[in-house]
Formats: sequence, C-alpha cells, structure tokens
Amino acid sequence: MNRESFKRPHARLLVWQDAMELVETVYAFSGSFPDHKRFGLTAQIRRAAVSIPSNIAEGAARRSKPEFRRFLSMARGSLSEVDTQCQIAERLKYGQAPANLPGLVDRVFARLTALLNTLSSPGGAQ
Repeated sequence: MNRESFKRPHARLLVWQDAMELVETVYAFSGSFPDHKRFGLTAQIRRAAVSIPSNIAEGAARRSKPEFRRFLSMARGSLSEVDTQCQIAERLKYGQAPANLPGLVDRVFARLTALLNTLSSPGGAQ
C-alpha cells in the first residue's frame, strides 16, 4: 500500500507541509553555525523549528477545535522564536540565512493565522 493513500489529517494541511520545509531550511542554515554554538543556538533553533510541524500535527489529531487552536497558537509562538533566532544568528554573523527563509516564515505565519481564524469563526473547519 502507498503511504500517500493513508495521509494523516495533518499531512494534508499546506501549513504543515510548509512547516516541514521550514525545518529542512533551518537545519541547513544552522549547520553553518560555529561548532561552539552546537549546544546553544543551534540546538535551540532546531528544537523550535521541529516544534512547529509537531504542534500542528498534534493539534490536528485532537478531537476539539479549542485544542487544535491551542496547538496552532503554540506553533505560531515557536515560529516567532525561529524567526528571532535566525535574525540573531545573522546579526552575530554565524551565517547568511537562505534567501527563501523570510518568505517561508511569512507563509507559515499567514497560514497558521488563517487556520486559527477559520477555527475561531462559528462553524469554521468542521
């Protein structure tokens, strides 16, 4: 059987797909950080990036809209953390963020916000 035919609910969400791409981008970017930052900023930025699609997935698996909204809100907080940490890394001259990173952050943020708004509206995202 094909894994595509049994996609979990979160895997169908474009925001989750974009968040997975963001994880890959952040891992590639943070791989250029100095070795002495491996257990500091490198680990922190990677944990925050991984928590974005993880929270989206966990929220999508929940049985209530309020729980889903709570996990999406946590994902959005982690996204802001990643954005800030990438800017810190650039300011400290640990590397130049990939050109697609700001747009990807913006897209994930916009999609998280749109999904949160849909779930907050009466009758939204049944």
